Amino acid sequence: MQTENQIVKTPNAASPLGSYPHARKVGNLLFLSGIGSRSAVDNKIPGLELDENGTILKYDIEAECHSVFANVKAVLEASGSSWDKMIDVTVFLTNMKNDFPTYNKIYGEYFKDVQACRTTVEVKSLPTPIAIELKVIASL
Repeated sequence: MQTENQIVKTPNAASPLGSYPHARKVGNLLFLSGIGSRSAVDNKIPGLELDENGTILKYDIEAECHSVFANVKAVLEASGSSWDKMIDVTVFLTNMKNDFPTYNKIYGEYFKDVQACRTTVEVKSLPTPIAIELKVIASL
């Protein structure tokens, strides 16, 4: 199967916010674009409540973790890879102090047998009012 520079898009994960694919295959590696927690079905962020000005009133990091992991899994599978083939994961959180313990616990449940390298960083904000985003490299 030819994999050199193939672009991957799938309806099973939230649509990209700009002119970029969900993933790109290069040789035997798969590079995922930043994947957030928006639903592929309705584009909503699970557990998010905004006021009339778009300010976050409440969010649910647990619900967002499960959603972002489902989106990553959908892109991996659409690309011909799988959850267990992840090599490197970069995680962006918007509130490290409050969200890291919950995220780390859920991450441990999902990644227990994967043992991918991981980096977790705090960012001021993400392009939509999500609280978590993943950037993944996997093998094919």
